[in-house]
Amino acid sequence: MELLITGANRGLGCELAAEAARRGHRVWAGVRNPESLSESLSALRTLYPQQVIALALDVTEEASIAQARSVLERQAGALDGIINNAAVLLGREQKLEELDMDQMEMSVQTNLYGPLMVLKHFLPLLRKGRQQAIINISSEAGSMTHAYAGDYAYGITKAALNMFTAQLRSELAKLDYAVYAVHPGWIRTDMGGQQATGDAAEAAASIMDLAERKQLPAEGAWFIDRHGASMEL
Repeated sequence: MELLITGANRGLGCELAAEAARRGHRVWAGVRNPESLSESLSALRTLYPQQVIALALDVTEEASIAQARSVLERQAGALDGIINNAAVLLGREQKLEELDMDQMEMSVQTNLYGPLMVLKHFLPLLRKGRQQAIINISSEAGSMTHAYAGDYAYGITKAALNMFTAQLRSELAKLDYAVYAVHPGWIRTDMGGQQATGDAAEAAASIMDLAERKQLPAEGAWFIDRHGASMEL
Protein backbone atom coordinates (compact mmCIF):
# COMPACT_ATOMS: atom_id res chain seq x y z
CA MET A 1 0.00 0.00 0.00
CA GLU A 2 1.17 3.52 -0.86
CA LEU A 3 -0.08 5.50 2.14
CA LEU A 4 -0.11 9.23 2.84
CA ILE A 5 -0.34 10.27 6.49
CA THR A 6 -0.57 13.95 7.40
CA GLY A 7 0.75 15.28 10.70
CA ALA A 8 3.17 12.36 10.90
CA ASN A 9 5.95 14.04 12.85
CA ARG A 10 4.69 13.05 16.30
CA GLY A 11 1.82 11.60 18.29
CA LEU A 12 -0.77 9.44 16.57
CA GLY A 13 0.56 10.35 13.11
CA CYS A 14 4.01 9.00 13.92
CA GLU A 15 2.52 5.86 15.47
CA LEU A 16 0.42 5.33 12.35
CA ALA A 17 3.54 5.66 10.20
CA ALA A 18 5.36 3.14 12.40
CA GLU A 19 2.50 0.63 12.31
CA ALA A 20 2.11 0.96 8.54
CA ALA A 21 5.85 0.47 7.98
CA ARG A 22 5.87 -2.62 10.20
CA ARG A 23 3.11 -4.05 8.03
CA GLY A 24 5.18 -3.56 4.89
CA HIS A 25 3.51 -0.46 3.45
CA ARG A 26 5.34 2.52 2.01
CA VAL A 27 4.50 5.61 4.03
CA TRP A 28 4.58 9.17 2.80
CA ALA A 29 4.90 10.95 6.13
CA GLY A 30 3.54 14.46 5.74
CA VAL A 31 5.46 16.98 7.86
CA ARG A 32 5.71 20.75 7.73
CA ASN A 33 9.52 20.73 7.61
CA PRO A 34 11.48 17.58 6.69
CA GLU A 35 14.65 19.30 7.94
CA SER A 36 13.25 19.44 11.48
CA LEU A 37 11.92 15.96 12.21
CA SER A 38 11.01 14.68 15.64
CA GLU A 39 13.32 12.17 17.26
CA SER A 40 10.65 9.48 16.87
CA LEU A 41 10.13 10.00 13.14
CA SER A 42 13.88 10.27 12.52
CA ALA A 43 14.39 6.93 14.28
CA LEU A 44 11.57 5.40 12.23
CA ARG A 45 13.16 6.55 8.98
CA THR A 46 16.45 5.02 10.07
CA LEU A 47 14.72 1.73 10.84
CA TYR A 48 12.72 1.70 7.59
CA PRO A 49 14.74 3.80 5.12
CA GLN A 50 12.96 2.43 2.05
CA GLN A 51 9.47 2.57 3.50
CA VAL A 52 9.16 5.87 5.39
CA ILE A 53 9.59 9.01 3.31
CA ALA A 54 9.33 12.45 4.91
CA LEU A 55 7.20 14.59 2.61
CA ALA A 56 7.08 18.38 3.02
CA LEU A 57 3.37 19.07 3.48
CA ASP A 58 1.81 21.92 5.43
CA VAL A 59 -1.95 21.29 5.41
CA THR A 60 -2.69 24.99 5.97
CA GLU A 61 -0.95 25.99 2.72
CA GLU A 62 -2.49 24.88 -0.58
CA ALA A 63 0.74 25.53 -2.46
CA SER A 64 2.57 23.15 -0.11
CA ILE A 65 -0.08 20.47 -0.67
CA ALA A 66 0.12 20.91 -4.45
CA GLN A 67 3.91 20.61 -4.37
CA ALA A 68 3.69 17.47 -2.20
CA ARG A 69 1.28 15.94 -4.70
CA SER A 70 3.77 16.64 -7.53
CA VAL A 71 6.57 14.94 -5.60
CA LEU A 72 4.49 11.89 -4.77
CA GLU A 73 3.15 11.63 -8.32
CA ARG A 74 6.67 11.62 -9.76
CA GLN A 75 7.98 9.04 -7.32
CA ALA A 76 4.98 6.75 -6.81
CA GLY A 77 2.40 7.55 -9.46
CA ALA A 78 -0.55 6.44 -7.32
CA LEU A 79 -1.89 6.24 -3.78
CA ASP A 80 -3.87 3.51 -2.05
CA GLY A 81 -4.70 5.29 1.18
CA ILE A 82 -4.87 8.70 2.84
CA ILE A 83 -5.07 9.26 6.59
CA ASN A 84 -5.89 12.89 7.40
CA ASN A 85 -4.40 13.10 10.87
CA ALA A 86 -2.97 16.63 11.13
CA ALA A 87 -5.01 18.73 13.58
CA VAL A 88 -4.79 21.35 16.30
CA LEU A 89 -6.62 21.70 19.61
CA LEU A 90 -6.62 25.37 20.59
CA GLY A 91 -8.42 27.43 23.18
CA ARG A 92 -9.27 24.42 25.31
CA GLU A 93 -9.97 26.34 28.51
CA GLN A 94 -11.66 29.31 26.86
CA LYS A 95 -15.27 30.17 27.61
CA LEU A 96 -17.36 31.38 24.69
CA GLU A 97 -17.02 34.99 25.88
CA GLU A 98 -13.22 34.59 25.76
CA LEU A 99 -12.97 32.83 22.40
CA ASP A 100 -9.88 33.82 20.41
CA MET A 101 -11.04 34.11 16.81
CA ASP A 102 -7.50 33.84 15.47
CA GLN A 103 -7.31 30.42 17.09
CA MET A 104 -10.72 29.61 15.66
CA GLU A 105 -9.47 30.49 12.18
CA MET A 106 -6.33 28.39 12.62
CA SER A 107 -8.49 25.46 13.73
CA VAL A 108 -10.67 25.75 10.64
CA GLN A 109 -7.63 26.03 8.37
CA THR A 110 -5.97 22.94 9.87
CA ASN A 111 -8.80 20.63 10.92
CA LEU A 112 -11.24 21.23 8.05
CA TYR A 113 -9.63 23.01 5.12
CA GLY A 114 -6.50 20.87 5.49
CA PRO A 115 -8.22 17.52 4.83
CA LEU A 116 -10.38 19.13 2.14
CA MET A 117 -7.36 20.49 0.26
CA VAL A 118 -5.43 17.24 0.69
CA LEU A 119 -8.27 15.34 -0.99
CA LYS A 120 -8.65 18.04 -3.64
CA HIS A 121 -5.06 17.50 -4.76
CA PHE A 122 -4.45 13.83 -3.97
CA LEU A 123 -7.75 12.27 -5.02
CA PRO A 124 -6.56 11.91 -8.65
CA LEU A 125 -3.65 9.78 -7.40
CA LEU A 126 -5.97 7.80 -5.14
CA ARG A 127 -8.19 7.02 -8.12
CA LYS A 128 -5.21 5.20 -9.64
CA GLY A 129 -4.70 3.02 -6.55
CA ARG A 130 -6.16 -0.24 -5.31
CA GLN A 131 -8.57 -0.99 -2.45
CA GLN A 132 -8.53 2.68 -1.62
CA ALA A 133 -9.03 3.98 1.89
CA ILE A 134 -9.66 7.48 3.21
CA ILE A 135 -9.58 7.86 6.97
CA ASN A 136 -10.24 11.25 8.51
CA ILE A 137 -9.20 11.33 12.15
CA SER A 138 -12.21 12.82 13.88
CA SER A 139 -13.32 12.95 17.50
CA GLU A 140 -16.27 12.34 19.78
CA ALA A 141 -16.10 16.12 20.26
CA GLY A 142 -17.56 16.39 16.76
CA SER A 143 -20.78 14.62 17.74
CA MET A 144 -23.75 16.99 17.77
CA THR A 145 -25.80 14.46 19.75
CA HIS A 146 -23.27 14.66 22.58
CA ALA A 147 -22.25 18.30 22.18
CA TYR A 148 -20.90 20.05 25.26
CA ALA A 149 -19.98 23.64 26.09
CA GLY A 150 -16.26 23.97 25.51
CA ASP A 151 -13.60 23.07 22.93
CA TYR A 152 -15.56 25.26 20.54
CA ALA A 153 -13.02 25.42 17.74
CA TYR A 154 -12.11 21.74 17.95
CA GLY A 155 -15.66 20.43 18.24
CA ILE A 156 -17.06 22.60 15.45
CA THR A 157 -14.24 21.74 13.05
CA LYS A 158 -14.48 18.01 13.78
CA ALA A 159 -18.25 18.11 13.21
CA ALA A 160 -17.56 19.82 9.88
CA LEU A 161 -14.95 17.17 9.09
CA ASN A 162 -17.63 14.54 9.65
CA MET A 163 -19.82 16.32 7.10
CA PHE A 164 -16.96 16.35 4.61
CA THR A 165 -16.48 12.63 5.20
CA ALA A 166 -20.16 12.03 4.44
CA GLN A 167 -19.79 13.98 1.21
CA LEU A 168 -16.78 11.89 0.21
CA ARG A 169 -18.71 8.71 0.93
CA SER A 170 -21.59 9.81 -1.26
CA GLU A 171 -19.23 9.74 -4.24
CA LEU A 172 -16.66 7.12 -3.36
CA ALA A 173 -18.30 4.40 -1.27
CA LYS A 174 -20.11 3.11 -4.35
CA LEU A 175 -16.68 2.70 -5.98
CA ASP A 176 -15.67 0.45 -3.05
CA TYR A 177 -13.53 3.03 -1.29
CA ALA A 178 -13.33 2.62 2.48
CA VAL A 179 -14.20 6.10 3.80
CA TYR A 180 -14.41 6.69 7.54
CA ALA A 181 -14.31 9.43 10.15
CA VAL A 182 -12.59 7.73 13.08
CA HIS A 183 -12.52 8.70 16.75
CA PRO A 184 -9.22 7.22 17.97
CA GLY A 185 -10.10 7.53 21.64
CA TRP A 186 -8.53 9.64 24.37
CA ILE A 187 -4.91 8.72 23.79
CA ARG A 188 -1.58 9.75 25.30
CA THR A 189 -0.09 12.27 22.87
CA ASP A 190 0.92 15.93 23.04
CA MET A 191 -2.70 16.76 22.23
CA GLY A 192 -4.35 14.19 24.47
CA GLY A 193 -1.99 14.67 27.40
CA GLN A 194 -0.29 12.10 29.60
CA GLN A 195 -3.37 11.66 31.75
CA ALA A 196 -5.22 10.06 28.82
CA THR A 197 -6.29 6.46 29.24
CA GLY A 198 -5.56 5.16 25.74
CA ASP A 199 -2.33 4.13 24.05
CA ALA A 200 -1.47 5.79 20.71
CA ALA A 201 0.26 2.70 19.33
CA GLU A 202 -2.80 0.54 20.03
CA ALA A 203 -5.04 3.13 18.38
CA ALA A 204 -2.75 3.20 15.35
CA ALA A 205 -2.94 -0.59 15.01
CA SER A 206 -6.74 -0.51 15.05
CA ILE A 207 -6.88 2.32 12.51
CA MET A 208 -4.54 0.43 10.19
CA ASP A 209 -6.85 -2.59 10.49
CA LEU A 210 -9.62 -0.35 9.16
CA ALA A 211 -7.43 0.93 6.33
CA GLU A 212 -6.45 -2.62 5.37
CA ARG A 213 -10.07 -3.83 5.71
CA LYS A 214 -9.07 -6.41 8.29
CA GLN A 215 -11.72 -4.78 10.46
CA LEU A 216 -15.05 -3.93 8.85
CA PRO A 217 -17.65 -1.69 10.51
CA ALA A 218 -21.33 -2.60 10.29
CA GLU A 219 -22.83 -1.88 6.89
CA GLY A 220 -23.38 1.84 6.46
CA ALA A 221 -21.37 2.85 9.55
CA TRP A 222 -18.78 5.53 8.86
CA PHE A 223 -18.48 7.78 11.94
CA ILE A 224 -16.86 5.13 14.08
CA ASP A 225 -14.50 4.50 16.94
CA ARG A 226 -11.16 2.84 16.27
CA HIS A 227 -12.71 -0.61 16.72
CA GLY A 228 -15.27 0.08 13.98
CA ALA A 229 -18.26 0.63 16.30
CA SER A 230 -20.74 3.23 15.04
CA MET A 231 -20.88 6.57 16.88
CA GLU A 232 -23.75 9.06 17.07
CA LEU A 233 -23.40 12.14 14.93
